[in-house]
Amino acid sequence: MFSRRSIPRILFLAGAVASIAFGTTAAKERGPRLHQMIAVPEEDRFTPFALVIRPGDTVEWINNDTDDHTLVSNDAFNTTGPHVNQLLPGTDSNGGTPAPPFSIKFNRPGLFVFYCRFHSHLDSDNQPVAPGPKGGIQGEKDPTMCDPAGTDTCNFGTPMMGVVTVVPNGENGDKDND
Repeated sequence: MFSRRSIPRILFLAGAVASIAFGTTAAKERGPRLHQMIAVPEEDRFTPFALVIRPGDTVEWINNDTDDHTLVSNDAFNTTGPHVNQLLPGTDSNGGTPAPPFSIKFNRPGLFVFYCRFHSHLDSDNQPVAPGPKGGIQGEKDPTMCDPAGTDTCNFGTPMMGVVTVVPNGENGDKDND
């Protein structure tokens, strides 16, 4: 009835169909999840930069850096989540350990764009830019701007920011995204 060559193909197709059928059911049954956004020590950045989650999921921000950071919502672009201006104390402000995480539960699809007001500011188009007189990494050595000795270029880094995308149930948020 079936040749020896067709049996592996049939098994592969049967497995693929079962994976799709059971995978879709399992994804729909997945309950709300907790996702972590970490402030990376000595790098002034949030990681991961972007998260894709589903309604009902919670994101918590943890500051593992010695410096204080903030979580500020960029309300010009946000279509989900609350207005936020939250201090995330660094380990130097909390006895050498990270402060308790700050959490937001997202209940509807949309975008939540955020930044650290200590390491970014919004330009006239509401885009986060790095701090400093010209933002970002300066190419010249200018002792009046950032280096009194004039021995190094000014490095204000990149804007400390990120984005959470909340997709409707049944879309890309069904896959694991930790």
